[in-house]
Amino acid sequence: MYKPKPEWLRIRVQGDGRYKEVEETLRNLSLNTVCEEANCPNRMECFNRKTATFMILGRICTRNCTFCNVEKGRPQPVDENEPVHVAEAAGKFNLRHVVITSVTRDDLPDGGAGHFAQVIEEIRKLGKKLTVEVLIPDFKGSMEALGKVVDAMPDIINHNVETVPRLYPPVRPMAVYERSLDLLAAVKKIKPMMLTKSGIMVGLGENKEEVIEVMEDLREAGCDFLTIGQYLAPSKKHHPVVEYIHPDIFEEYRRIAYGMGFAYAASGPFVRSSYMAEKALYGSFAPFNSKETSPCFKKDTP
Repeated sequence: MYKPKPEWLRIRVQGDGRYKEVEETLRNLSLNTVCEEANCPNRMECFNRKTATFMILGRICTRNCTFCNVEKGRPQPVDENEPVHVAEAAGKFNLRHVVITSVTRDDLPDGGAGHFAQVIEEIRKLGKKLTVEVLIPDFKGSMEALGKVVDAMPDIINHNVETVPRLYPPVRPMAVYERSLDLLAAVKKIKPMMLTKSGIMVGLGENKEEVIEVMEDLREAGCDFLTIGQYLAPSKKHHPVVEYIHPDIFEEYRRIAYGMGFAYAASGPFVRSSYMAEKALYGSFAPFNSKETSPCFKKDTP
């Protein structure tokens, strides 16, 4: 059943020439972005700021999540030039924080972990003082694959649990909630000081108690950063929106997250895992002085 969007979900962003400039650069370098593939509501704003979340390893995912707009099916061959092209685009956009995500590639022996590492290495060659965040799949629980990404030393490793465990069968049928938690915890075991991040969507049919339990599970796994955003169904074929969460509830979740000890929490209707991702490190949106008080931050963090 169609649910009309409330007033707080109306987007009022206008584009300019920079939007086209970003699109042209991405096309010329044969690069994909999750902004476009996932039909993100913030993509106009982000492109206008000359930023984007690069999506590597092709445009076709091997999983069948019902919330996601990314195409599913037989994946494409891995583009060996992609790491160099991502670094080139990051340089052209003059980014200070680069976010890399991917489709899930269960067909590859390491799930694409080695390719992630190559992208990170190429970005580091830019020689600029920038930070790198990777939003990774679960690699089917392979610690060897995860180790490849950790060893490449990104500044943040992000892996989204997406929803509450009760909704995994209809929403993420090929994923395992506990496996995602184990992956986040494993990052800390390999590199205790490496920052980790996760995110969930709300409005899929969960209740408040379940959301809080997920937040507790993430803190137990050592997760440093949290994002919570409104689920918006890409089409009628996708999982329906059960509820539009009021901004006051998002604010409540944000305060609960800080009370639990998250170093940074972004919670709001338009929040997405990679939207304004640099704010977790640079602290501009943090409501408290978490950058100075949290043990997750070193003193020399920019």
